[in-house]
Amino acid sequence: MNRLLTYSLLLGLPGVLGAAAIEPRQDLLRFANGDQLHGSYQGIKDGLFAVWQREDLAAASEFKVAAIHKIILRGARPAKSNESLAHVELVNGDRIPGILTGLDDKSVTVATSVAGVMKIPRDLVGAIAPAPLGGRVIYHGPFSEEGWLMINADYPDGIPPLDPAAAVAEEAPRKPAAQDDEEPEAQPAHEAEEAPAAAVEKPDPNKIPRWDFSGAAWYWSNKRGTTGLVRKSGMGDRALLRFNLAWRVRPMLTVAFHADFAKPPKPEPKDEDDDEDEGGKAAKALQLNRIGGAASVIALFGNSYVLQLNAGYAVLMRCGMDAEGNPTNERLQLNNSGNSGRWLPETGAAAFELRCDRNKGTISLFVDGVAAMEWAEPGAADEGGYAGKGGGFGFFTQVENTLVRISEVVVADWNGMPDSARSMQSDEQDIVLLANGTDRFSGKVTGLQDGTIRLHGKFGDFQLPLADIAELRFATNGLTKPEESTTKAVTVRFDPIGRVTGLPVSGDARRLKLATAAAGEIELELESAIMLDFESTNNYLDDWDEPL
Repeated sequence: MNRLLTYSLLLGLPGVLGAAAIEPRQDLLRFANGDQLHGSYQGIKDGLFAVWQREDLAAASEFKVAAIHKIILRGARPAKSNESLAHVELVNGDRIPGILTGLDDKSVTVATSVAGVMKIPRDLVGAIAPAPLGGRVIYHGPFSEEGWLMINADYPDGIPPLDPAAAVAEEAPRKPAAQDDEEPEAQPAHEAEEAPAAAVEKPDPNKIPRWDFSGAAWYWSNKRGTTGLVRKSGMGDRALLRFNLAWRVRPMLTVAFHADFAKPPKPEPKDEDDDEDEGGKAAKALQLNRIGGAASVIALFGNSYVLQLNAGYAVLMRCGMDAEGNPTNERLQLNNSGNSGRWLPETGAAAFELRCDRNKGTISLFVDGVAAMEWAEPGAADEGGYAGKGGGFGFFTQVENTLVRISEVVVADWNGMPDSARSMQSDEQDIVLLANGTDRFSGKVTGLQDGTIRLHGKFGDFQLPLADIAELRFATNGLTKPEESTTKAVTVRFDPIGRVTGLPVSGDARRLKLATAAAGEIELELESAIMLDFESTNNYLDDWDEPL
């Protein structure tokens, strides 16, 4: 049995029933060994224990935080989301949600929505992002399986959930085959007549390879099969899709976006005088998905753009079906490339970001915040010009014996900004990128006064309204390297954006006191929090344990 589904660690607790029905919006505690427990998070005690309550326990239980991997709050739904995407990014990767209120040579002051006013040393701040995406966040996760779907050719509307009883049930005894001296059992005439000559049954859904969800990520591990992991909506005409990808061995991941999940038309009755009518061609095209290649991707995602990420290159295809339902695919000509060579190592991780404008026909790929590739679709505004007709997206891998992890998925409206301040980051100069996506300034940011950023540049001094700035990134030579993480630290993740790391001190279900390297001891409001991530270094999920 998959140990992600076991509750062996909890069997010593009286009254804990792992098979009990789970009420919606409960908290979920995941231990470092993969066991899990639903209930209600009650706080942190003495910085060493997480307090946990269940209705079937007479009293609250305490668990060592050293044995905890993650605590997911309210089914990964915030009690109240932060309305603004504005944040301050620290050198350790933390993102403090809030509005910049003060800035000088020594410190950065931000009015946060989670911890009041915080004053942070400037050399610990890598960037300030008043309007990082230019639009609303549609989705951020995965912190739960909700909204995700696994599909393949036999179950295009979604693979049924696993049936635990069927998965462990013994095979029914088979009737012995008829011997030569035995007469075969008679079959009713009407049944023999009505039985189809070549009936094709769907395979057992319990035996179809599936993506595994754990903690805050999806995994594909050493499997073979054409199963896509999708969300069927979220991407508008101007959309941003961002995700973190980690891999073992050689990475090869297919990413479909602006997908409509259209299916080939049903075959028409075959004309006896026609060896292969159009309906037969459509049926044959649908069967190609069992072979693999472009046809399998089209069968899964319909009309869409498909990005193939490989160890040494990336290819973008426009995929779909013609009027007769036959699969079509065409490789797009690369318009511009900011990358060369083998840009993905054998083993590693990277953040990928796609920016798409369906009306203008522009598609850009960023890797770790740096512009990598750009494609253009001439005549995309014309009917039928842009291949991606829908708003869905999904992931798919055809490589056998590989391990892939997908996390930190963000879907947002995009303001059309073609670049990011990170792609222009400098060792010596601060970079300011305006929200219009075109104007940028470099120099030395000297302060903030009356809602205006002061910048001393090569060609003079500038005053830039904070409201007009998308992102400000400080020169790397002035930054302090982050301290090494400790196994005792916890990272609190917020919706729709934000994370704060520190040593847990104390707290209850609504507040958590943390000792942070950047701002000292702070008290976090957990109203918009969705996860407490304890990041155990011995966690088998992080080590790509084979049983996953």
